[in-house]
Amino acid sequence: MQDNSILKCAIVDDSKLQRLAIVKLIEEHSSLELVAEWNNAIETKNGLLDIPVDLLFLDIEMPILTGFDLLDDLENKPKTIFVTGKTKYAFKAFDYDAIDYLRKPLKRDRFNAAVEKALSQTKMAATSKSAENEDYIFVKSNLKKRKIFLNNLKYVEALGDYVKLIMDNSDPVVVLATMKSFESQLPSERFLRVHKSYIVNLKKVERYNNRNIEIDQEQIPVSRHKKAALSEALSS
Repeated sequence: MQDNSILKCAIVDDSKLQRLAIVKLIEEHSSLELVAEWNNAIETKNGLLDIPVDLLFLDIEMPILTGFDLLDDLENKPKTIFVTGKTKYAFKAFDYDAIDYLRKPLKRDRFNAAVEKALSQTKMAATSKSAENEDYIFVKSNLKKRKIFLNNLKYVEALGDYVKLIMDNSDPVVVLATMKSFESQLPSERFLRVHKSYIVNLKKVERYNNRNIEIDQEQIPVSRHKKAALSEALSS
């Protein structure tokens, strides 16, 4: 989504009248752009393959598959506002991280409040991602000062009197530094020294066991005394 102030939205409801009611409210809201309407979960699942959607207005009770079934089948779930005539699903709805749960018939103030929640969450996520992407340190490599974006740093490997920085989509960077001094430059909540010769970016870890970490199919050893710290860091 290029403009965080506009949410591309879609309606999923087997009732044409209910879809029309939601359409009218969407058209009144300057921060919403309606990109699709679907009348069942199967249509929606197929449609989402071709149409990017930020926000779903989703009915729950529909033929064949429910709204919950739809979300269970989606790998990448849009933000969701449930719109239903029943109150009994409200508790379950929030197991799906729903933005809100609206009762039919819709009321304009409740609809707008739910949309504002979606906009607020989108803005917060964009701000967090932007801050993370701009998080960097400076290092000196081959007598040149270089900016290293921490989000692109996969792991650090000891190399004698140097450390080697293994990056996403770029060649390794070799820096004159000890592991201890370089570790002190990295945020401890995102990087962990898992071995005397390795520091890893916790967000890059794909798999791990008692002996190894896997990052982009590369195996990195884990010291025996670092197993507990690694498990705790990844679980949190």
